Amino acid sequence: MKSISITILETSDVHGNIFPINYGNNEPVGLGLTKIATVIKEERSRNRNTIVIDNGDLIQGTPLTYYYVRSGRHKQNPMIKILNDLKYDAVVVGNHEFNYGIDVLQQAIKDSTFPWLSANIVNEEGEPFIGRPYIMVELEEGIKVAILGVTTHYIPNWENPEHIKGLTFNDAFETTKYWVGKIRNDENPDLMIVSYHGGFEADLETGEPTEKITGENQGYRICKEIEGVDLLLTGHQHRSLAGKVNGIPIVQPSFNGQAIGKITLILTKNEKKWTISESRPELIFVKDKKADEGSIELVNEYEVATQEWLDKPIGQVIGNMTIDDPLKARLRDNALVEFINKVQMDVAKVSISNTALFNNITKGFPSNITMRDVVSNYIYPNTLTVIRITGDDVRAALERSASYFILDNGKAAVNPSFATPKPQHYNYDMWEGIEYIIDISKPMGERVVKLSFKGEPIQPEGEYDVVMNNYRAGGGGEYVMFKDKPVIKDIPLDMSELIANYILKRGTIEATVDDNWMVIW
Repeated sequence: MKSISITILETSDVHGNIFPINYGNNEPVGLGLTKIATVIKEERSRNRNTIVIDNGDLIQGTPLTYYYVRSGRHKQNPMIKILNDLKYDAVVVGNHEFNYGIDVLQQAIKDSTFPWLSANIVNEEGEPFIGRPYIMVELEEGIKVAILGVTTHYIPNWENPEHIKGLTFNDAFETTKYWVGKIRNDENPDLMIVSYHGGFEADLETGEPTEKITGENQGYRICKEIEGVDLLLTGHQHRSLAGKVNGIPIVQPSFNGQAIGKITLILTKNEKKWTISESRPELIFVKDKKADEGSIELVNEYEVATQEWLDKPIGQVIGNMTIDDPLKARLRDNALVEFINKVQMDVAKVSISNTALFNNITKGFPSNITMRDVVSNYIYPNTLTVIRITGDDVRAALERSASYFILDNGKAAVNPSFATPKPQHYNYDMWEGIEYIIDISKPMGERVVKLSFKGEPIQPEGEYDVVMNNYRAGGGGEYVMFKDKPVIKDIPLDMSELIANYILKRGTIEATVDDNWMVIW
């Protein structure tokens, strides 16, 4: 009886992270493709039967990729350059692959020495728009491995329609079911891998739904209901998962290149048939790995150009958009928060917005704004969501924000629940487009003493479309009143890019304060 060990490695949701640095301040961070490269090379040296797959959301997400798209497209895409060098076996199309437009994606595909896969994104002829739903890989002993790529079909809910013109996004579950059956029948593989740019809609152990069942994530159902799947590689949700569902090994390797998924399989040959006798799913976090020098060298010119660009002014501010006292900035309307809300409203084409001052080290924008100023002031990779909520929801959200404050010897102070065990200043929101007054001398839950929209009191049952970041729109930060509300629009570009685009388009922005809100006591 013969046995053979196979290693499957998966990256997912790398989001343009190559170098282990924070672009806001150039401080080192424990992530990125150059660290992942070290792991891939280590694993390959241990086992020649290693397959490496990227599961999508590869080419968008950092100042480096943003700058490349704006100014460097005469060169090969830096993400592709590294994956080519690392000899990836395949890449699956993720939802963020479309953010820069179809031309950028198609150029990335053209630059690649590996195939891109997605069985359920089809063109007007009904064919997979990138040409390949799956590939076959042959390993030692003639072992045949099928790799099927599938992408969450929820993309039209987020993406700019111009970026996906002529494309149809078929149901990921139904497509997987069809192709797994077809591949099993036509190719008779020894191993059937499904690489799905999507996540899990249910608890992996109990099967209880963990989110509203929209079809965005179908990983649990794929494992439970589709015959013939040997292992499932997932992503999209940015979770750190390694385990088994219905006996099927699964991994989901975090995001931003913090980890790589690894599934070790032992295949045993019995009566001319290879079967999986053992499987070990795990995650390898790269924080303490040394970055691979060869990978750094390969794309260092892109990094040098990006760093120069980060320090070039992208626009100017007329007036004062700096933050001297973060507590004061949360007590009365200020120019930086008003500006971010205005950007959100402009992009989303709605009249009401909320945002937060994420921490106490934000300095605001100097008179000459650089891209680094943008990424150091807007520190999270948030996207925007427009949800439809009632006037009661608006009031409840403002009361949640109002609980950020307590009175300490007659002065406003931060409620300890927002400061320990970790600071949560990002859970206090300030709104634009409505007028409100919060009185923190009143009991919590009764602090909103004025609330109006366009000069009229907000109606408890009235409906209002509000733009906010995706974390908040999902109810994050105990904003339960936003959870499961109708999503009117998703805007999938990172907020830092939206802010930069807004400034670049205008050249000069004005620091304005319309005093639509205040906190009193």
